[in-house]
Amino acid sequence: MPRAEHNISRADISDNALKVMYRLNNAGFEAYLVGGCVRDLMLGHKPKDFDVVTNATPEQIKGLFRNCRLIGRRFRLAHIVFGREIIEVATFRGHHSDDTALAKQDEQGQLVRDNVFGSIEEDAERRDFTFNAMYYEVANFTVTDFAQGVKAIKRREVDLIGDPDLRYREDPVRMLRAVRFAAKLDMTINPRTAKPINELAHLLSNIPPARLFEEILKLFLSGSGLKTFRLLKQYKLLEPLFPILAKVINAPDSREMALIERVLENTDERVNTGQRVTPAFLIATLLWYPVEEHATKLQAEAGLNSHDAFNIAMGDVLHRQSQRIMIPKRFSTVVRDIWHLQQRLPRRFGRRAYQLLSHPKFRAGYDFLLARGETEGGKILELAEWWTQFQQAAPGAQKKMLTSLRQQEGKAPRKRKRPSKAKSNNHA
Repeated sequence: MPRAEHNISRADISDNALKVMYRLNNAGFEAYLVGGCVRDLMLGHKPKDFDVVTNATPEQIKGLFRNCRLIGRRFRLAHIVFGREIIEVATFRGHHSDDTALAKQDEQGQLVRDNVFGSIEEDAERRDFTFNAMYYEVANFTVTDFAQGVKAIKRREVDLIGDPDLRYREDPVRMLRAVRFAAKLDMTINPRTAKPINELAHLLSNIPPARLFEEILKLFLSGSGLKTFRLLKQYKLLEPLFPILAKVINAPDSREMALIERVLENTDERVNTGQRVTPAFLIATLLWYPVEEHATKLQAEAGLNSHDAFNIAMGDVLHRQSQRIMIPKRFSTVVRDIWHLQQRLPRRFGRRAYQLLSHPKFRAGYDFLLARGETEGGKILELAEWWTQFQQAAPGAQKKMLTSLRQQEGKAPRKRKRPSKAKSNNHA
């Protein structure tokens, strides 16, 4: 498609991506924008990143750019670093000598083989979805559409290139990508592409937990998490990712499902209005009721007190989930803080209320309590509303709230020794 037949303008392309392509062209190599950035530009969206593909080998790319680092073992990629922006440059991928290769399945039925270099035509056939096989060439401003991606965009369809069964066996994460694109781009999954998903969903258990964590971030923290969650449920992909939620998945009207959907809806709103979100809050939500259930079971069966049972339950649930999806410590620590605060926030007497307000993760714990209250109602909602008022109240009003709370509970205030003049009695 010449420039007059498509809507991609260099003004919408990263200056750094243009620099990379021009330098490759000047050195005698082909260079194209490819994949999601071309798809998004064709849709009129602003791409988050720009990927370049070329016939230059990784070593040749590195020779042209001092700010280049090579990554990967099975298939080497070049990352060209411009401050915070990274332009990923890949060499054209080729076909394998035995493309049927079903004999190379592992025990779970996933295909295992290394990538090889090839031509642009072969590279296009190796792409996953039809709308990701469009290539923009800055040398002549053309877009080459190898797999009728423009037609897929017009039909609002997510469609795999090649045999879906084979492509999912090559990389089961493509099933998650199909759902993510359908939710993100407001499209439907082509019936041919959707058909094998239920049968092959189990292959996700063969994906490294660290890679699945990165996929979860893309699925749920990109502004269309609620729609993505519902599609994952529809295509039976939730249970392979979160086996611990098997009961919840089959109870659509449960409080557990209501809380998850409420938090996902709030997360989408925050993402789409430019506010910060953390994976820890979502993980805390997804696993909260399994922790509660496990703690209750430990109390009943092992005779543990509530504190010990809850601590053990937190560790057990996080460990079990990490077997499937890795939860980095920087997030699992915050998850634990949010859960601990659900146990501490009901204890408000004396200095405890002020100490909790100064807790580094108070806001996350309070937001989680509020989501629970809005879902469950009753005493949880009353507690969340109390904390809402307490945060906003002036110091004198806060003291009155605590006094009133003691009177409601029928507890007399404890007499405290007056502090000596040398000591501070400042709650802050």
